[in-house]
Amino acid sequence: MTPPAVRRVGERALLVELDDTAQVAALYGWLRERQESGALGAVEEIVPAARTVLLDGVADVDALAALLRTARPSAAAAATGPLLEVPTVYDGTDLAEVAALWGVSEEAAVRIHTGPEYVVAFCGFAPGFGYLTGLPPRYAVPRRDTPRSSVPVGSVALAGPYTGVYPGSSPGGWQLIGRTGLVLWDTGREPAALLAPGVRVRFTAERA
Repeated sequence: MTPPAVRRVGERALLVELDDTAQVAALYGWLRERQESGALGAVEEIVPAARTVLLDGVADVDALAALLRTARPSAAAAATGPLLEVPTVYDGTDLAEVAALWGVSEEAAVRIHTGPEYVVAFCGFAPGFGYLTGLPPRYAVPRRDTPRSSVPVGSVALAGPYTGVYPGSSPGGWQLIGRTGLVLWDTGREPAALLAPGVRVRFTAERA
């Protein structure tokens, strides 16, 4: 990992710019480990994105910036979060199309998708929507040419290198391969989101 670019944002925040999502996940895991051990200093919030990590509410900006410039986290740091199992019925509208893009049968596509352990790299788009990494790069698929006006809650979907699960009904252009009955976002629960950065995820195939 090359030294990251660290930029000051306002008086109490730092933005770390990285090359890709894998580096973001590794740095995020590394930061959380140090935050939990008390070695990071006072930081109110750590927010990963596709190629950046924002640290907000930093007590000593200069000291943390110096630490970040010397950070060399390994990929193993990204896989230390809790494990969430997502039971999934693989009957999505776009499963056949995804299988064709992969050059396999629908049954084989399900085996491919349930094979890896995923990690929530970052969240966005809607409350509780996690961008999960873990599929090998050769299985990246394009978004749909025309987004749907409404995607059902619980839909398991693919776009680019990511897997996502829709926490609520919303418009969306991802490829729908299945559905889960897990409630991913509930403001009456603590935490409200099941899919948070660093959480490890396993998809398991269930019968309808």
